[in-house]
Amino acid sequence: MTYQREFTQYLNVALVGVGSHSYRNILPVMHYLPIRLIAICDVNEELANATAAQFGCKAYTSTAEMYEKEALDAVFLCVSPQAYPKLTLEAFEAGLHVWMEKPVATRVQEVEAMIEARRGKVAVVGYKKAFMPSTEKAIELVNSEQYGDLHSILAVYPMSLPPERGDILTNFKPTNWLGNASHPLSLMMAVGGKVEALTARTNARGTGAIMLDFASGAVGNFHLASGPQPIESYQFFGGSWHLEIENSLRVKLQRGIPHVYSRTHNYVPAGTDTGAVVWEPQNCLATLENKAEFTQGMYGEMKYFCDCVLEGRQPELGSLEFALEITKLYEAALLSEGKTVPIST
Repeated sequence: MTYQREFTQYLNVALVGVGSHSYRNILPVMHYLPIRLIAICDVNEELANATAAQFGCKAYTSTAEMYEKEALDAVFLCVSPQAYPKLTLEAFEAGLHVWMEKPVATRVQEVEAMIEARRGKVAVVGYKKAFMPSTEKAIELVNSEQYGDLHSILAVYPMSLPPERGDILTNFKPTNWLGNASHPLSLMMAVGGKVEALTARTNARGTGAIMLDFASGAVGNFHLASGPQPIESYQFFGGSWHLEIENSLRVKLQRGIPHVYSRTHNYVPAGTDTGAVVWEPQNCLATLENKAEFTQGMYGEMKYFCDCVLEGRQPELGSLEFALEITKLYEAALLSEGKTVPIST
């Protein structure tokens, strides 16, 4: 871990959008990034001025004016999904690399327009669940030889499909399905890879299950749950091992124990090569590992963006292409109505 004041190479950046989410989650992470915050922009002039004064930078209400007056390398966008397409294209036109919070658009064609306008610039979307330390561990283990082929994924998340689904797509209406379904979907894709087809089966309340057919042959079950928090969990079943992420924080790898039915009598055999392994934050310490900026993946996604820009490489996880696939899944779930919808390539 390197603090902002310790880096030797920096990006000059601006932040567009300093509302509650940005103030609570985006700005604090910047203490740990190789950036210099040059300017802040928000349509709320009073909010922009107050925030800029706190962080010792300039305030703007116009992105066009900010891009004209400031020498920037990149911009961080934290606005509404309706505003991202225009602001992202404007930033690319200004020659800037772009990090943006999810969701980046309300329809597939808007993401496609971003990809076309990117012109070699780095763009990363903040799918935090894909960048959580627990997800990174899942990716590492699922891709190990010992794990065996990934057979299936179960994701349990508090979510429902909205009524009048066709109207949502026709009128570009933002919904909770747009805003938060990308969390479990991005995690499932980060571990399981590309999805080829989707089938949504829900009841009148919009809860039920969304089945995902992965290109690898694995099957995913995104269970739309209801009930009080915490309710979020993920399980990855392989040929030899399986792994569970509970409440985003607790990672448990089940390696099994030697077992002969009707003969095995000891569930804790000798040695450390079998049984379960558990990882979880140490909440007894004033440390970084148990802070939400790190456990929830926000540091990971923003640091990844900075590293890609400084190293001159295009991102893979959280790229606009990744965002395009997530948006296709969002649309397919609204269209499914119990039928299987192929995900176009």
